[in-house]
Amino acid sequence: MKRRTLFKYTGGMGLAVGMGATVAQSAQAGAPASGKQAPGYYRIRLGDYEVTALSDGTIGLPMDTLYQGLPPQDVIEHLAQRFQASPVETSVNAYLVNTGERLVLIDAGTGTLMGPDLGRLPSNLSAAGHFAEQVDDIILTHIHPDHAGGLVTNGRMTFPNATVHVNRREMDFWLAPAGEARTIETLASLVEEALGSLSPYIAAGRLQSFEDGASPIAGFSTALRAGHTPGHSAVTVERGGDKLVIWGDIVHGDFLQYDRPEVTVTIDLDPDMACAARAAAFAEAADERYIVAGAHHGFPGLGQVQRVGTHYAWIPLPYSANV
Repeated sequence: MKRRTLFKYTGGMGLAVGMGATVAQSAQAGAPASGKQAPGYYRIRLGDYEVTALSDGTIGLPMDTLYQGLPPQDVIEHLAQRFQASPVETSVNAYLVNTGERLVLIDAGTGTLMGPDLGRLPSNLSAAGHFAEQVDDIILTHIHPDHAGGLVTNGRMTFPNATVHVNRREMDFWLAPAGEARTIETLASLVEEALGSLSPYIAAGRLQSFEDGASPIAGFSTALRAGHTPGHSAVTVERGGDKLVIWGDIVHGDFLQYDRPEVTVTIDLDPDMACAARAAAFAEAADERYIVAGAHHGFPGLGQVQRVGTHYAWIPLPYSANV
């Protein structure tokens, strides 16, 4: 570029900067805060499938009492090292897979069961360009209210055209008339919520069970990761050489249980089995280097697992503006 031309352009830049400064000085009027977050959805490609992470919202959890296996003060100190304090703002995530032929939702959020800060999955699904009536299948990692509560709205099916798929052990434990959960007094409210969330689908013939490690629908496989609940299952989707494993509740949070895998949570029905499931999930994810989706990792909850000595670390996927 000739010097004269360069001077022309740089001179113009100086004029623009000067004009910008003038405009900035004249724009001093304040504006009210919106008080709203951006819609909670985020997309990645998995081969030619489109995966949409959907936020059901966030909720503050008392991690100093929720975590078990460490004294509360140790948990507080561990949180402080990561610039956090209890209660910890914790995500509730679900995942929609668009195969081009079907819309498959893994977990369904909380509905109205856990307060006004949650239950945002339907609005974020709409913001992402889909509607509840379009969902063909829902695979539940397990039947806890933050994964199954969103199946109903005012007692009616939120997803009226969807078939719900649940591990047989999980379904029998929570829903069977002689199910074990009904014999445990402390689970009474969870049993009631499970029945309320799934009864409309049972009545409509839209609840199906699958066996351990089975494929509830073509292209979606599962792995039993029992302990948190009896039929807690991870869901795997593979396409075009890419692999995504949707964990459910293998971990709660992004770091403490990676640093200390032996730490459990109060709602693990079998803590020892939950630890074993976590160890297996961590090792497999680190060895195979696939993408993991976590229900309670910071939204969008997508990342990979890395070995760090004898423990592990969570590495979030970098943000991409492209799908």
